Amino acid sequence: MGTYDPFRELDRMASSLLDARRGPRRMPMDLYRDGDHYVLNADLPGIDPGSVDIDVDGQLLTIRAERTLASGDGVKWITRERETASFVRQLNLGQGIDTERISASYGNGVLSVMIPVSEKAKPRKIEVSTEGQPSVLQAHESHASAPADGPAPVEQ
Repeated sequence: MGTYDPFRELDRMASSLLDARRGPRRMPMDLYRDGDHYVLNADLPGIDPGSVDIDVDGQLLTIRAERTLASGDGVKWITRERETASFVRQLNLGQGIDTERISASYGNGVLSVMIPVSEKAKPRKIEVSTEGQPSVLQAHESHASAPADGPAPVEQ
């Protein structure tokens, strides 16, 4: 059991009153390409996985989540520094993404979204045949850096 510090409580209240961000909060995230898919990891500690909502509308990926705090009839708060909050993040996926196969999982406070690259966007090598022989198309995987039309955060 902690001790009550009125100055710390006053500082916390002043910070919450002066906080200009009253709308949805942005969630910190990492985004990287691993082979033929992108991986998005977003920090969402204390979030009920049932509150996470991921939508794809065209090439726009939107992630929403809510953090609620439990309170019962007999609960008497000693200190309450964790606030209820709404989180939102949007990414423009670009044209080279297979939006039908996007998947997500949540564990240890981290939301992981797997965003596969479409087959049409994968690099391929075209072999040239000589006259009289049919042309041959062979696909070879390339480990080049992410294309410019990959996922990109949408600034709000």
